Amino acid sequence: MTLQNISVLVIGGTSGIGFGVAKAAQEAGAHVTVASRSAEKVANASTRLGTEGVELDTGDAAMLEGFFAGHSFDHIFCSAASTRVDAVRSLPLEDAYGSFDSKFWGAYRVARAASVSPGGSLTFVSGFLSVRPKAGAAIQGAINAGIEGLTRGLALELAPTRVNCISPGLIKTEMYDTLDGDGRKTMFDGAAECLPVGRVGTPENIATQALALMANPYMTGSTIFVDGGGAIA
Repeated sequence: MTLQNISVLVIGGTSGIGFGVAKAAQEAGAHVTVASRSAEKVANASTRLGTEGVELDTGDAAMLEGFFAGHSFDHIFCSAASTRVDAVRSLPLEDAYGSFDSKFWGAYRVARAASVSPGGSLTFVSGFLSVRPKAGAAIQGAINAGIEGLTRGLALELAPTRVNCISPGLIKTEMYDTLDGDGRKTMFDGAAECLPVGRVGTPENIATQALALMANPYMTGSTIFVDGGGAIA
């Protein structure tokens, strides 16, 4: 797949899924810009990838509007989010509000401000808990379902800009590095045993689908599950 000389902005592109998408887009020939609210992470990721980087906070509407007033991209991928997950009666309300503000309203603010070239695309990230709820994670399922609903509406409102969503399952990223070695392995091994594919995902698996959505001019309003069968298992 080639994205030769195509401009791609990856918001949340300094780690995890976003970094994987940024790396894959660069390897496909795109001009990549990685963005994060952390200047340190932007500097580190842009150096590792050899790409441009920009400090951008999806929680700051004025910053987003100011940035996009002077920048337009062929494709934008947004995975930036910081959420807390716990049972409804255990999760402090301020954390629940903050989680929605970060992931759902962050995506909303990006869509509201984004400048996308004709025929380009905007891709968000949800998660398979939107359709496969889990006790103790109702807040995450609700946020993800909200993003998927937002995607469908935006595909109509922002046309001809294409708007899609990727819904991952469990993905091996550095966010799990805080677990001790055995705990991390046990979690991933246990999850793999429950999936039809017999393995958990990697950022590269999500990147493959992200680039396909960018390259396919007939795709819009879709949520694509890349979860190893987790939504049906």
